[in-house]
Amino acid sequence: MARWQPDAPGRLAAAALDLFEEHGYENTTVIEIAERAGLTKSTFFRHFPDKREVLFGRGALTGLLAEGIASAPPAAGPLDAVAHALDALGRTFFTADRREFSRRRQAVLNANTELREREALKRIDLTDAMIEALNRRGVPGLSARATAKLGTLVWETAFDQWIDTDHSEDFGPLARQALTEVRAAAAVC
Repeated sequence: MARWQPDAPGRLAAAALDLFEEHGYENTTVIEIAERAGLTKSTFFRHFPDKREVLFGRGALTGLLAEGIASAPPAAGPLDAVAHALDALGRTFFTADRREFSRRRQAVLNANTELREREALKRIDLTDAMIEALNRRGVPGLSARATAKLGTLVWETAFDQWIDTDHSEDFGPLARQALTEVRAAAAVC
């Protein structure tokens, strides 16, 4: 690939995923990733602090969640605001053209302890972003925290189903179904 082509972060992530699948995460270097993407090592480090982060981006998901909660209708309750944000994620981030990449990415994460740990930290960041966004909507502390944790559970459930090869549904409807199930479970408690 020529160096001038756009979307260096996307190219680096695709190259890293290919190499992680081919050689393993531990056996892949930043230089190999950059070369596979047709870029330089310095370009890699302009976009990512280390090779672990190449599969996690720079907070795009947390920003989209916060924006989705903020843009929910004013009358929406806390869980409905989270549902609005998850719908937005389905339209902008978890799209059909990203499903196969996401499946492959998750398989690489599942095979590597360091990457699973980073994934766990990312989920904490997602929860924190939802708490902050809910607080800005006026949702009090404990309610915001509980809602955000439920939102993270809904996100995880929908994401796992979305990347499952037995499912072909879009992310948004899967998130809505997971939210319905979470609400039903809460009603029983």
